[in-house]
Amino acid sequence: MSDSSGNHVLFPIKKSLINSLPVLCAVIALWATGLRPVVAMDEHTHTADRYDKDQALEFSQSALNRTIGDYAFVNQDGKPVSLLQYRGKPLIVSLVYTSCHHVCPMLTSHLDEVVDIAREALGHDSFSVVTIGFDTAVDSPERMRLFARERNIDFRGWDFLSADAETIEAFSNDIGFIFFESAKGFDHLSQTTLLDAQGRVYRQIYGVQYEAPVLVEPLKELVFGKYSEATLVEGWINNIRLFCTLYDARSGRYYFDYSIFIGLIIGIVILVSIAVFIIRSWRQHTPDSNR
Repeated sequence: MSDSSGNHVLFPIKKSLINSLPVLCAVIALWATGLRPVVAMDEHTHTADRYDKDQALEFSQSALNRTIGDYAFVNQDGKPVSLLQYRGKPLIVSLVYTSCHHVCPMLTSHLDEVVDIAREALGHDSFSVVTIGFDTAVDSPERMRLFARERNIDFRGWDFLSADAETIEAFSNDIGFIFFESAKGFDHLSQTTLLDAQGRVYRQIYGVQYEAPVLVEPLKELVFGKYSEATLVEGWINNIRLFCTLYDARSGRYYFDYSIFIGLIIGIVILVSIAVFIIRSWRQHTPDSNR
């Protein structure tokens, strides 16, 4: 090819493009050898390429029996909330992000169903629930309130909380929950955490949906079992409720099995009757009783 002056020109390429050819060649060479360019990254950066489900599960399990410290949140009404306010009864904790269109809404709706079953079996005020938004750029108190209302969730005993990025980072690490930014929003385990009355991590529950006893049984242990502080009589009653409150898979609800309670009473009456009979027989055959 020639220009108007008769000089020969191979290609009409701009000088800036020519200068970039070495960089392009280097990138092509890397891909040709099966390597990818390395991007410098802070070790704490949450990105999808660092998410490993097995490591996330191991990290989650490492939080078991850990006592969670105090953290400051803001509830759906814009009021400050301290995590210590929930001490004294079991606490169910769920972390979500409100811009999620599939997993988090399903997880929360299913949790609502299980919480309804648990409240019916254990008592409405026997435990508390919090859902915490971990996407601090979006999950404001207003968004958390809207998220709850869209799921038709009653706020009594269930708070939807927000916090700043530093608090969310520290709290999620403390409770064994990690999340990573991804093209779809965030990658994270579908995790529900159960804390006992002293704020210790008692159980980690995984999955968007699960059978009600997966959460209700450990919750029942905390409400009626060895972790409940009660008098002797209350402890006896709680033990009866612990063993006689059973799950019916057909109805998907819990019920109090009176037959176990009645059988227990009959057994006690029989044992007492046998003891009385033995004592009377022993007294009748002792030397002192024949005088």
